[in-house]
Amino acid sequence: LEIEQGEIFGFIGPNGAGKSTTIRTLLGLLIPTSGSANIFGKDISKFGPEIRKNIGYLPSEVNYYDEMSSRELLEYHCRFYGINDYSEINRLADLFELDLDKQITDLSFGNKKKCGILQSILHKPKLLILDEPTSGLDPLMKNVFFEMLEDENKNGTTIFFSSHILSEVQNICHRAAIIKKGEIIATENIQSLLKKQMK
Repeated sequence: LEIEQGEIFGFIGPNGAGKSTTIRTLLGLLIPTSGSANIFGKDISKFGPEIRKNIGYLPSEVNYYDEMSSRELLEYHCRFYGINDYSEINRLADLFELDLDKQITDLSFGNKKKCGILQSILHKPKLLILDEPTSGLDPLMKNVFFEMLEDENKNGTTIFFSSHILSEVQNICHRAAIIKKGEIIATENIQSLLKKQMK
């Protein structure tokens, strides 16, 4: 599997195909029993902490400190990256209609997902890894989200977009890999996929 710098790359397959396992391995959350992978040209097992500084990650399910508000959580996140200007938090919260002062425990699943989206991009990562990012978002917010991804990509961010929804991958990605039972069975550009109407 090879992803070019600056592309929006889809990673598609049914639930249980191995999408999240692949992502967690790339991030160092799981230790591989064999094989190797490089991100930014560096081995993930040797340079994990250095690599992760330049990655934004949105897991399929987000879990946070319940007693914090979204604002507290996002400001806390920024401080890990030496960011003391919180104006971007307010801009993105307005864009996604997220109430920053509600406690996380009181947020709906969709609003927790919005908080996760903000957290993944606030530090301007070179690589954005998104695992089933649209679950919980209503159709209007999905459009806002896709527009934001296109803007981030125009500014040079590489995006790895994992989903089991083919139409989402077709809408935004340049190329996609299809995974089934832990094996990559095809890597295609999106136009080829559309012509083949792969199921």
